[in-house]
Amino acid sequence: MNRSVLCAIAAAALFGASTPLAKLLIGAASPLLLGGLLYLGSGLGLALARLIRDRGWRSSGITHGEWPWLFGAILFGGVLGPVALMFGLSETSGSTASLLLNLEAVLTAVIAWVVFKENADRRIVLGMVAIVAGGVLLSWLPGAAGGNGWLGPFAIILACLCWAIDNNLTRKVSASDALFIAGSKGLIAGLVNCALALSLGATIPEAATTATVMTLGLMGYGVSLVLFVLALRGLGTARTGAYFSTAPFIGAFLAVVVLGESVGPTFWLASALMAWGVWLHLTEKHEHEHTHEPVGHSHVHRHDAHHEHEHDCTDDDREPHSHHHTHAAVTHKHPHFPDVHHRHAH
Repeated sequence: MNRSVLCAIAAAALFGASTPLAKLLIGAASPLLLGGLLYLGSGLGLALARLIRDRGWRSSGITHGEWPWLFGAILFGGVLGPVALMFGLSETSGSTASLLLNLEAVLTAVIAWVVFKENADRRIVLGMVAIVAGGVLLSWLPGAAGGNGWLGPFAIILACLCWAIDNNLTRKVSASDALFIAGSKGLIAGLVNCALALSLGATIPEAATTATVMTLGLMGYGVSLVLFVLALRGLGTARTGAYFSTAPFIGAFLAVVVLGESVGPTFWLASALMAWGVWLHLTEKHEHEHTHEPVGHSHVHRHDAHHEHEHDCTDDDREPHSHHHTHAAVTHKHPHFPDVHHRHAH
């Protein structure tokens, strides 16, 4: 199985697992403060991991032109999205909110296809429809939707749109250090949301509870986001979003195992739809003759067909390694995804 696919599925597994586990912590703090602590745990944990990995502070490697993309991703995904979600949850029933959150994968793919011109054939589109349909079924609860009018659902849709924009903007910097990208998002989002919650009168829970929440945030938000960025690098936005939309299924499965929730025929129908969608993506084969334009960038790589370049004497020859390198123009044909080297028109 493709390494990037494994990263996408692992990211979904961690994020999906965090949902039923976070449910056990509801009531320990206000929803906004709980979200802030989850993000803060992610940011602090990844920052520490990066310092240990690099044995001190090292430059992020993000170029001057990439910073606006990263700041935009943090603004939409780390600040605006969570605030819109928390407001929407206060005005919308849980069943309606869960149903609407499945729009993130759809909006992510639509933006990738329409705005950033990312390629997707019928097999990918059909797989996305199957996965999202499974998520819709999985989120559906019988009975009235409840809520207080259109404002709450609109806020949740706005949150999904913010995260969809975040996913597409993050793709633009996905070749850079994934630990730095995910850690920056976590720190800024965590500080902003915690400050907002405290200003509204929230109180910090006991130390043991706070540590539990932040540890859950490190795994479910931090490590998951690092894997998501690595998947973006190798799969592109739409395909990564499609794999990641299996997170509700994974969360529901763990809710059955961990929380002992009962399931019915809807659960198994949703499972079948999502499994079919993932299978469609796993068995995709996209191949045609394409041309790589000359480009210079920096990311972790091996000397494969796309990395036949000379090294300076100061470069590290061990593989995989990372340094700034320049790709010459080349035309060839092989199976590929819309990764950092295959973002070409069709």
